[in-house]
Amino acid sequence: MHAAHEQTYETTSNHLDGEGLSLVAELTSRATRDNDLTDKVEAYGKAGVPVYLVLDMQEKQAIVFGSPSAQGYEVRFSKPFGEKLRIPESLGCILDTDGFQAPDGPATKKPAP
Repeated sequence: MHAAHEQTYETTSNHLDGEGLSLVAELTSRATRDNDLTDKVEAYGKAGVPVYLVLDMQEKQAIVFGSPSAQGYEVRFSKPFGEKLRIPESLGCILDTDGFQAPDGPATKKPAP
């Protein structure tokens, strides 16, 4: 998920200007977790995305990155699901993760009667 000023979408490119984005948020999966917490952290930070929020479904925690720079993000906060997480400026708010939970695992088919 991402949020941006509407002018950010006025492009013919299939890539959005990182500085035009306000927030990028991801839910991890077993297949994407490593990329979400390494490559994307570096890429979004260097691109100037102000806030990158990762809901780590495997570790049951919310992680927020802020203060982007040429080296990546300079700020990282995390809280386990059920606690409140401070979202840094430019959004400057509190995310209440009470009620967040990871799925119970792969859906299982009930045996036929």
